[in-house]
This record gives sequence, structure tokens and C-alpha cells, in this order.
Amino acid sequence: MYEVEIKVPADTDAVRERLREAGAERVDARRQRDAYYDAPHRDFAETDEALRVRRESPISGGIGEEPAEASATNSTAETTKLTYKGPLLDEESKTRVEHETAVDDGEAMAGVLSGLGFEPAAVVEKRREFWSFAGFTVTLDAVDGVGEFVEIEREVDEEDAIDATRDEALAALDRLGLDGDSQVRTPYLGLLLAGDEETD
Repeated sequence: MYEVEIKVPADTDAVRERLREAGAERVDARRQRDAYYDAPHRDFAETDEALRVRRESPISGGIGEEPAEASATNSTAETTKLTYKGPLLDEESKTRVEHETAVDDGEAMAGVLSGLGFEPAAVVEKRREFWSFAGFTVTLDAVDGVGEFVEIEREVDEEDAIDATRDEALAALDRLGLDGDSQVRTPYLGLLLAGDEETD
């Protein structure tokens, strides 16, 4: 599975209005706490990989002020997922191989990773709204200590579908008044750590 993704800095309030005007559907709103891990056998910063345990729970108002509408996808329970992200596959998007699975017990998963020598590296916290637009998931993100961004993404099964999907994503961003040339390929973890280094 390949995750074709483009991320740009943006005013999420303005993009939300454009999504509404375009007839996009708001799907969900969640708070996410992502704990990233360093591996004992290689340097993920050098290999451009990531291992993450994500805990998320629904929030009532998204990152804006309006209350979220009830939906079948909303749940009151916190969920936990383990995700591996491979290195970037091209220089024009954030496309990666991604493997993700649900985890029944986040604390137990952290214990498994610790027992295997994986050490916590950093935690990224964000509030996200998910919208369905033009066959893509558009996410409005407010990331603690980093800022506001818009991500557009779609999963594809075949590597030869990446280029066409990326071009469609850029066209969809353009329809929302966003410039794909301003994309940020650095993950939120990297942006957070870079910001921490600047303030030290």
C-alpha cells in the first residue's frame, strides 16, 4: 500500500470555508497523540523511516469553533494504532509505503517496543478535521508547537498509480486555492524537533 500525500501550510479556517463552498463532506474530527520511536538497529533519521504509536479520540468541535456533526465514524473510545512509514519515494510529494494496524492496548504496545529496545523519541500532538473532497481525504491540522497545515492524501495499491494520483492531488489543492509548490515534505516530527532546536 502506498500513501500519496501532499502537505502545505495554510489557514485552516479559510480552507474549511472553501471546502464547504465546494460541497465537500466533513467526515470526522479527532485529537491525536503520536509517540515516535527510535530503533536499536538503525537510525530512522538517516533512513527516512518512522515507527509510531498513535492514540486518538474524537473531539466535538474539530480545530474550529463549530460543533462536529454526529456520524457513524465517530466513537467516544480512544483508539490506538501502530504505524510503520517507509522512506519517501519521490521528490514531488510525501508518498511512502505505509503499514498500519490497530492495537488493543497502547500501554502494552509501548511495553513491547521498550522490551525490544525501541526508545521513545518525541511526541506530536494535533487536532485534525477530516473532509472528503474530489476522491481524496483532506485533513485540516493544528499541530501543537508547529502550526496549521492542510494534507491531501489517497492510498493506492500499485506503484505505477503514484504519479497520476499526485497530479490529481495537486489539482484538487489548486481548486481549494492552495499552492502545491509550497508543500512541506518534512514530517510533523521533524518540524517539531527543528523548532525545539531553534529555541534551545
